[in-house]
Amino acid sequence: MTLLTAVLLAGCGVLADGWWAHQAARPVHDPHAAGTVVENTRPGTSDWRIRRRGAEHEIEGYADRVSVLPGQSFRLFVSTTAAGFRVEAFRVGWYGGAQARRIWTSSRLPGARQAAPAVSAGTRTVTAPWRPSLTVPTARWPEGVYLLRLTADTGAQRYVPLTLRSASTRGRLVVLNATTTWQAYNLWGGRNLYRGPGGHGDRSRAVSFDRPYDRNGTGKFMGYEHPAIVLAEKTGVPLAYATDNDLHADPGLLDGARGLVSLGHDEYWSTRMRAHVTRARDRGVNLAFLGANAVNRHIRLAPTPLGPDRLVTCYKDAAEDPVARTDPAESTQDWRLPPHPRPESDVMGIMYNCFPATGAFTVRRPGHWLLRGTGVRRGTAFPGLVGPETDALNPDGPTPRPIEIWARSPIDCGGTPMTADAAYYTTASGSGVVATGTMRWVCALRGPACGHGVTRRTQRFVATVTGTLLREMARGPLGAAHPARDDRP
Repeated sequence: MTLLTAVLLAGCGVLADGWWAHQAARPVHDPHAAGTVVENTRPGTSDWRIRRRGAEHEIEGYADRVSVLPGQSFRLFVSTTAAGFRVEAFRVGWYGGAQARRIWTSSRLPGARQAAPAVSAGTRTVTAPWRPSLTVPTARWPEGVYLLRLTADTGAQRYVPLTLRSASTRGRLVVLNATTTWQAYNLWGGRNLYRGPGGHGDRSRAVSFDRPYDRNGTGKFMGYEHPAIVLAEKTGVPLAYATDNDLHADPGLLDGARGLVSLGHDEYWSTRMRAHVTRARDRGVNLAFLGANAVNRHIRLAPTPLGPDRLVTCYKDAAEDPVARTDPAESTQDWRLPPHPRPESDVMGIMYNCFPATGAFTVRRPGHWLLRGTGVRRGTAFPGLVGPETDALNPDGPTPRPIEIWARSPIDCGGTPMTADAAYYTTASGSGVVATGTMRWVCALRGPACGHGVTRRTQRFVATVTGTLLREMARGPLGAAHPARDDRP
């Protein structure tokens, strides 16, 4: 028995709640895997969750970096009504079911209530013009996703998310944090890309990372990403970590990677993000989209006083965006719309088709390799798994071929009968691209806690399929082992 096998089998015997049990991993024999596997044998802690949020501004904060390399420091900007606070850094992972490990704890620091939100003219961008509260070192922190928990003297708590990105992704699956989408929906200070105090017309046209996230401070991470990362770390596949901002900034980010995993809600993409992913796919890098509505909104990224790529611009309407007249290819509206339409199906195989959607995920090809070990038959349905946004095959394309539709689900789209599709296509480079077609896929890994009628049976199905997908992606180009057989009309 190899060290990796022994570690994985030992980890599979320690379960937080029985739904992980069937996901005992077959180890991927790659030297990069050892880092994640060994890391997850270290003692975790169940005390990583927020115990009490407290009042709206009792404590909150943000970092001056979306991601850093291990060993790089970053600054935290914290505002609190308490006399003091402290910070703990938790790395997200499996850890025998605990789901996090405490990596670092600060001393107690003096608290201060910082300035009110500032709103810029024109784009109505909200920022928190605060003074830095402390500098955090990351020496000896392992790569991964971190939740920094701020705790005020009063007991109120909030998170600040941070990614310790991987210096190299070679031979690994890259887990992508959808940071630009987190920021698009961030309503801290009263505005995001959807609404403002006066409604839709009063919304921001550009949003800044120079402010905290609203609610518990994690953006959309907990609902759309956390369960998938915990599962990925449990399977023992070789993982690397990056954010949307990193994908935009680094054209070589995916060089040598086995695959890229986009999680539950990855809607806002820049031209560079899309170009870098398309280039990687065409060189044999596998892609997986575990949500729906991905690559739907076109954005631009720009610097703020705190650093590069911290401003996300999306007018959502070419008639409003001044760039539409000077550089149509960079106008910010849905990717499929004029003045330079490029539908997202060219990357994903399927494209966004519905909100609000409700339906049961319905198997179309029970013999598909992704469904191995699930025991499903044609027509097997999983209620609650489809929604609230969905994707489907668009007969008018552009659609890469050969493409397989392994699930086709009847949905109610706000009163209109439609269908949602889960797809798989392969390319001449050997890469394979999987898209689940539903935004509830990652949430369903939580089982009944996801709501919407998701059951333990659905949870087991999604965990089994996701585990199969990750392990097969980690072995190399999917198209070599599982060439798609075109079944598009």
